[in-house]
Amino acid sequence: MQPQQCQPHSPPVKVAASILNSDLAELHSECNRMISAGSDFLHLDVMDGHFVPNLTFGHPVVQCLRPKLPGVLLEVHMMVSKPRQWVQPMASAGANQYTFHLEPFCQIGSTGGGSDSSSPVVGNVDTEACSECIRHIRENRMRVGLGISPDTPVHLVFPFVESVDQILVMTVHPGFGGQSFMSDMMPKVKSLRDRYATLDIEVDGGVTPDNVAQCASAGANVLVSGTALIKSPDPAAVVARLKSVYKS
Repeated sequence: MQPQQCQPHSPPVKVAASILNSDLAELHSECNRMISAGSDFLHLDVMDGHFVPNLTFGHPVVQCLRPKLPGVLLEVHMMVSKPRQWVQPMASAGANQYTFHLEPFCQIGSTGGGSDSSSPVVGNVDTEACSECIRHIRENRMRVGLGISPDTPVHLVFPFVESVDQILVMTVHPGFGGQSFMSDMMPKVKSLRDRYATLDIEVDGGVTPDNVAQCASAGANVLVSGTALIKSPDPAAVVARLKSVYKS
């Protein structure tokens, strides 16, 4: 595999270990194992059972992990219907980056055209409410990430890019396990990179050494990897392979 040439002045590549599929009974040890393997930070998936149908962990788990992981950046990926509600609890628990989704601030309709399920139509962003959530996160001294699901047009995040630290492009549908990497999300990444040379652009969902070249070519520089890292007997080798496709 030939190294992919990053665009000039693009930010450095970072790998985040998603710990959702780790042995939760050994969560602290698993976190340390991922950091020792070379992960740049940890990605914690927070699900509320409403925005997505699954439930995971919340701020009490972050609070327990924080003193055991000094100096480790903890990104909480908030797959929740009320992002603003959890800002202060997560900040108090010790989260460093609060990544929330744009969709709770959008009007979501349906085409009604699918035979099995309707295709969602995402639009009409409540810009004021989303901007206020961003301000609230800043006031609580956390970095800000803003994510979009596969059905959300990328142009809807453009008005917020200058106010956040990172844009997350989901490469699977949030809240469902066992999905394959959606390569058709790469044009969203490229659209962002073409406009914002120094923006941190994160991809999350099914990212492995086998498809990371697509992420690099499109311009993503923050790679969230879960199963490929957690289940590997040699996670350090996985981190090295993920980063090897980038050339500064």
